[in-house]
Amino acid sequence: MWERTASIILRNRIPLLAVILVITVFMGYQSKNVTMSYKFGGILPKDDSTQIEYDRFTERFAEDGNIIVIGVGDSKVHTYPTFADWYDLGNELRTVDGVDSVFSETHLYTLVKNAEEKKFDFEKIIQSRPGDQVEVDSLKKKINSLPFYRGLLYNDTTNASLMMLSVSRAKFASEDRVQTVEEIEAILDKFESKTGLEVHVSGLPYIRTVQTAKIKQELGMFVGLAAAITALLMLLFFKSWRVMFISLTVVIVGVIWSLGTISLFGFKLTALMGLIPPLIIVIGVPNCVFLLNKYHKEYRHHGNKIKALNRVIQKIGNATFMTNATTAMGFATFIFTQSAMLKEFGIIASINILSVFVLSLIIIPCVFSFIPPPREKHVEHLDRTWLEKVVGVLISLVSHNRRATYIATVFVVGASIYGLTKIEATGNIVDDLPKDDQIITDLNFFEKNFAGVMPLEILVNTKDSSRVTKDKTLRKIEKLQAVLESYPEISKSLAITDAVKFAKQAYYNGLPSKYALISGYEKSFIGPYIRGNEGEANGVSKLFLDSTQQITRITAQIADIGTTELDSLMSDLKPKVYEIFPKDEYKVTLTGTSIVFLNGTDYLVKNLFISLAIAIFVIAILMALLFNSARMVLISLLPNLIPLLFTGGLMGFFGIPIKPSTILVFSIAFGISVDDTIHFLSKYRQELKAKSWDIKTCVLNAVHETGISMIYTSIILFFGFLVFTASNFGGTVALGFLVSVTLLVAMISNLVLLPSMLMSFQESIVTKSFQEPLLEIVNEEEDIELDDLEIRK
Repeated sequence: MWERTASIILRNRIPLLAVILVITVFMGYQSKNVTMSYKFGGILPKDDSTQIEYDRFTERFAEDGNIIVIGVGDSKVHTYPTFADWYDLGNELRTVDGVDSVFSETHLYTLVKNAEEKKFDFEKIIQSRPGDQVEVDSLKKKINSLPFYRGLLYNDTTNASLMMLSVSRAKFASEDRVQTVEEIEAILDKFESKTGLEVHVSGLPYIRTVQTAKIKQELGMFVGLAAAITALLMLLFFKSWRVMFISLTVVIVGVIWSLGTISLFGFKLTALMGLIPPLIIVIGVPNCVFLLNKYHKEYRHHGNKIKALNRVIQKIGNATFMTNATTAMGFATFIFTQSAMLKEFGIIASINILSVFVLSLIIIPCVFSFIPPPREKHVEHLDRTWLEKVVGVLISLVSHNRRATYIATVFVVGASIYGLTKIEATGNIVDDLPKDDQIITDLNFFEKNFAGVMPLEILVNTKDSSRVTKDKTLRKIEKLQAVLESYPEISKSLAITDAVKFAKQAYYNGLPSKYALISGYEKSFIGPYIRGNEGEANGVSKLFLDSTQQITRITAQIADIGTTELDSLMSDLKPKVYEIFPKDEYKVTLTGTSIVFLNGTDYLVKNLFISLAIAIFVIAILMALLFNSARMVLISLLPNLIPLLFTGGLMGFFGIPIKPSTILVFSIAFGISVDDTIHFLSKYRQELKAKSWDIKTCVLNAVHETGISMIYTSIILFFGFLVFTASNFGGTVALGFLVSVTLLVAMISNLVLLPSMLMSFQESIVTKSFQEPLLEIVNEEEDIELDDLEIRK
């Protein structure tokens, strides 16, 4: 098969390169259509109970995360002329395309009793721009007399004031949201310059927009850094600008194809999907290294360029295909999860890993067939003294220090298992950002002054439309609100009880002491006023009751306390909720973006562990096909599982939690590190036949032959993944560092532990089935140099 493949590629060089060029132009055109994903979540499957409940909530009451909050924490805001400037700010923000309404101390309503029509009228408290301090004081006194807004729009203790912007869901589901946010920020900058106040901005729409902009910016940075570092390493290794540029061309074409593939599948660019282009560079360059190393070895051996390129395709093509296949399988396991985000990532990553293999297999031999053969200085890397010394140390360890290797392995495994016990699984909506990031600073301001901005919703299904406004139900809701108020992590809640209290206060002409639930005897004369507002577009029933009039909501915000703390809080809260609303009488649902995130994080971590287990199983099956030996499968997996244990232990010791961004480390690292095992065992089996089963010689020759290429590729992978540490997101930094360390440990494990075990357990490991594999990686018989054969008389 690979002989024919080599012949086809080298006989059709120009047509193949032309096809690649056409596809690249097409993919480049398609890549222009790639858009960022601004949707929060996307982790839970649609049939998950938490997602179903959240979807039902949004159908009844609209999405909960469409509020941008703006805050200031200075008493100056309540003095003239700053209070008037705050009023002007709200008016200006309301003119921004994408802002539906503004709600603040200077833009709020009160209820006024309309005795003639027996209903309540909504009336603006501030009709025009305040003119002096006396007017400001009068207005502030009026606002303070309305308990409905206390703790919601202002904090008496800290003098903080808050402005809410209700934004268009349609606008903030598109790229247009960026322009809207930029306009808002420009207006706020102008307000800051004029008043000298520090303005804080938060809310899910704002956080999503800013985070996505950072992701988009970092995508270009990662691609640039990965290309620059790998190019520099290729130049240092091969001392050839030509080699560097051709290798860089291969992976850049791969990046273009990956972006085009995202567009063709109709997927959007997420934080996870944004990792694929730099991954293609980091994974694609080692393909070039293996092909070029073989090309230089072959050419130096016999000086025939075309013959060398033919052998590159035949011998390295097959082995490289298998290593790329195992890496692709590692990523493809994400397809078996129920998360749309992970499925999309798995599909695009696995397809493009195989694509970049095809590109390297075609472009490298075809392009090098048209250019002059390598000069002596270009193949000097094959005789690098420092590499020979490193390989010599490895051979010495395998030959004479296997006992020390096993002791070190046992120690590492033991320490790693201990470290694993210290790992915690957690996650915050913004915890990947650095602590001094403006988003974190602003979020801390709102959590300190208003307990948070992450939506929390409690739905109470009374199972009867007549029960919602009954005294018994209202008292229960009031009791639940008191329970919520006891948690410092939860903001002031709003419910139909607050609307009823506001109505009662309005009936008594705004008397603050009357802000309370309506008593039995008051229903007869206040009730008609409340019923007089039913059906109005701005009626409170639209805010707190669904269309069936049997489900009511209690809405609040919660601090971004992390999934572990949130889970603990929910475990403590739920029994209290069900004590107030017995399950046999009411159906109570806790939902909102915060709950979806909590369950989504737990679901993602669980599914990523499942995908890792699937990856190990699938690659074990592939190993069995390659080597036809159960014992060899166990031996080959062990050196690749130990680095995963080491990384887990490292995470425990350094306090790096298990979360969506860090759990990816294990699947990515395992899929890549097993490539070294395949290369080593393939060469080992080849040596067994050539050296008449002299196991010691075969093992040491395999270490020597594969060690140089494995060290090259490991260095490239190490520094390639290390580029992710330049990220502003803590999870991406951890991902880059941990994958780099894991692959480094995997290289040492494959070049020291694996050959040591082969030598120590040679009789029990090497079986006849290993000699006759079900699936050949290389055509071992053709490794004999026919030109060197002599016929003796």
